[in-house]
Amino acid sequence: MALFPEQPDLQNSKPIELVPVLEGGGTRLSAHIGILKALKELNIHFERLVGVSGGSIVTALYASGLSLEEIESLIVNTDFNKYLSFSLIRLIRKGGFCSGDGFENWMDDKLKGITFRELKTELHIVATDIKRGCSVIFDRHTTPDLPVSLAVRFSMSIPLMFAFKPFGDYLMTDGCVLSEESLHRDWSEEGTPVLCFRLRGEYDNEDVKINPFFPLPSYVNLLMRTFITAMSREYINEKFWHKTVIVDTGKSSPVDFSISREQKLELVKRGYETTLEIVPWKILKSVSPDFAKKN
Repeated sequence: MALFPEQPDLQNSKPIELVPVLEGGGTRLSAHIGILKALKELNIHFERLVGVSGGSIVTALYASGLSLEEIESLIVNTDFNKYLSFSLIRLIRKGGFCSGDGFENWMDDKLKGITFRELKTELHIVATDIKRGCSVIFDRHTTPDLPVSLAVRFSMSIPLMFAFKPFGDYLMTDGCVLSEESLHRDWSEEGTPVLCFRLRGEYDNEDVKINPFFPLPSYVNLLMRTFITAMSREYINEKFWHKTVIVDTGKSSPVDFSISREQKLELVKRGYETTLEIVPWKILKSVSPDFAKKN
């Protein structure tokens, strides 16, 4: 049942062009697949994508030429736990339990070593330089010969989970550690409307078993989970609300690397259904207010 009566019919209208910004989500990234599926179904065209944190994984795979069906199969059937490695020494020396190398190698393999210059779709990946406290953008213009997998490694580096990684004078970490203003820029430089998709959920509040002899890993996991949840609940500036779509991801934890196949498919469904329900109204009321006049 539609949230509003007489929902705008985008499928039978002239194509609308947007720049989707897929933001965050941690291990709930499969919701972004449903978002892109729904945008396609709604007859919305996007010649470029912006990926942040978990969203950078899905956008990179899509921009490399993989179909959404291929991406869904890949993400849903991959056990990301096996690409994690934990080291207390690494946490102390480099700011994260896991190096991130295993995941970067997996990503590079799936992307076949592709660089930004070689991508089929314009892609902007956003990460954060913690030394300067600012966002860093990787794309065809700023880093044409950089492997896309490395930019994804930067952008999806959940603090404390993944080690900080130097890049020139930068010290890179998760792309979500930035101001909202950074995402609502004119990415096309031609005034193409931007629509930002943010994942927001409520993690399960069940008690976490803490090893009394070595509690640090459990404490760090709780801190990471709280950090990502707090970021997803961050206040949305009034001037960006009309260009933001919130996808309710339920109680799936953003740092559950053991997330089941069924949970991943449920997140795909949530992203898909929310986008079908909300985006037509965002188009009609704010992103493209003259839509009704043209159709």
